[in-house]
Amino acid sequence: MNRDPLFQPLRLGALTLPNRIVMPPMTRSRASQTGDEANGLMAEYYAQRADAGLIVSEGTYIAPLGKGYAWTPGIHTSGQIDGWRKVTDSVHAKGGRIFAQLWHVGRLSHTSLLGGEQPVSSSPLQAKGVNVFIAGDEHGTPGFVQASQPRALSIDEIGEIVDQYCTAARNAIKAGFDGVELHAANGYLVNQFIDSNANTRTDEYGGSLENRLRFLDEVARALIEGTGDAQRVGIRLAPLTTLNGCEDADPETTYLAAAKRLGEIGVAYVHIAEADWEDAPHMPLEFKRKLRATYSGILIYAGKYTGERARDAIKAGWTDLIAFGRPFVANPDLVQRLRRGAPLAQPHRETLFGGGAKGLTDYPVLDENRAGVMVSA
Repeated sequence: MNRDPLFQPLRLGALTLPNRIVMPPMTRSRASQTGDEANGLMAEYYAQRADAGLIVSEGTYIAPLGKGYAWTPGIHTSGQIDGWRKVTDSVHAKGGRIFAQLWHVGRLSHTSLLGGEQPVSSSPLQAKGVNVFIAGDEHGTPGFVQASQPRALSIDEIGEIVDQYCTAARNAIKAGFDGVELHAANGYLVNQFIDSNANTRTDEYGGSLENRLRFLDEVARALIEGTGDAQRVGIRLAPLTTLNGCEDADPETTYLAAAKRLGEIGVAYVHIAEADWEDAPHMPLEFKRKLRATYSGILIYAGKYTGERARDAIKAGWTDLIAFGRPFVANPDLVQRLRRGAPLAQPHRETLFGGGAKGLTDYPVLDENRAGVMVSA
């Protein structure tokens, strides 16, 4: 019998995933204002996609200084927790499973998003040439501006942020999430400690690889404490993306060591974000095989995968799950399209960030009875 690799169940902690298809975190900037709270529109958006094996929410900032883009949701106030409960209830009502991605952007922010405060990072290094999305420039127009100059965190402040992650994990469970994913990729705060070119510290959080992994280690353990179960914790890493100004001098050594550490800690999965833009660094197959040999938990890969590439990857054995980013934006019924080999709609770039239902919940689905015919979602 021909068993489709994408549609085999998989155990993730207490959850049984019905397929190997993941909806990864994607910033959409639709949180209600002024409290940056998840809302009914977002609940509809996620519920439309609840037949994914696993949904990971958009990046959700853990504390006021962790915010880096306008209209993104938080998870540190009671209103934010209540807002996310609308989302998790809607996903669960459709039979889905959802983790919260917990986010601290570090230096990738702007003073206008932080009440005039300076962003924080491992080191006082500005992410030059990197823009962040703000609600209004000097003319009151939403758009992208250069990330502000950060300051280095003190040892005491690092400990406070670790505690904030623990609290955020507790809040996520209160909000009904099935687990949490740490955003340790794409140039955000945890990545700013890991990658050698973003970390110039000379204390126990900088210099050696052991020291640069210390913050990742402490935050991962804090999330386990906050959720009460290592199998409710995943970690997202990006060994080669070089996004947002973060780059490591020896990424293979660094990220194999990170994976080994996370395996020792016992987190449920590691989610690898591959570079997916034109002329991006290629992640060699041998590197992926080494990650599989190093880390014994579940592995997820994301980055321009098609159904065919996803099936081949799972069959080859170096991954367990595949995440489809932009395809999930424009195809609320992506799981069924992949099952049937149906064509995929393309997302509208102008509606990716901010706005309302247009470009969020209004993408059509295929009529099950008439292959290729589009109907309203």
